[in-house]
Amino acid sequence: MKAQFHLALPCLNLVETKMFYVDNIGASLGRYTQNWLDVDLFGNQITFTNVGAFYFSTPNYKFEGNILPSFHFGPLLDIDSFTKIYNRLSEKNLKVSVKTTFLKTKPGKHLSFFVTDPNDYKVEFKCFNNSSHVFKT
Repeated sequence: MKAQFHLALPCLNLVETKMFYVDNIGASLGRYTQNWLDVDLFGNQITFTNVGAFYFSTPNYKFEGNILPSFHFGPLLDIDSFTKIYNRLSEKNLKVSVKTTFLKTKPGKHLSFFVTDPNDYKVEFKCFNNSSHVFKT
C-alpha cells in the first residue's frame, strides 16, 4: 500500500521555517495560522507548530563510519529530482552535507545528503539505485 505521510514538528520561527521550505526547497505552503503552518514536501504533509525550544538527548549516531543525526526525515527522490534539489540547495547559503553513497555493496544502496532547517532539524534527501530496495537489507 502506498500512502502519504503526515509529520508534526515543533518550530522556533514560523517565518524562517516557511522561507526555508517554500523558498529554498520549493515545497508548497498549505494551511497556516499565526501559530502553525503546513508544507507539502513532495506530496507529504509536514506541520510546524510554533512552540519554542526543544531538546534531544542523543543527537547523533555512527553508520558506516559517518556521524549522522539521530533525528531526521526527508523524501525519497528519483535521480533527476535528487540532483536538481542538491544543486539548488548547494548554491544557497545553507548547511548542506556532501552527497554520500550508503550501503554500497548491499541491496539498499542509495545516495544521500542532509540540509539543516531553521529549527535545527536535519532533512535527508535520498535516492535509491533501485526503488524496490528501499526496505531491503
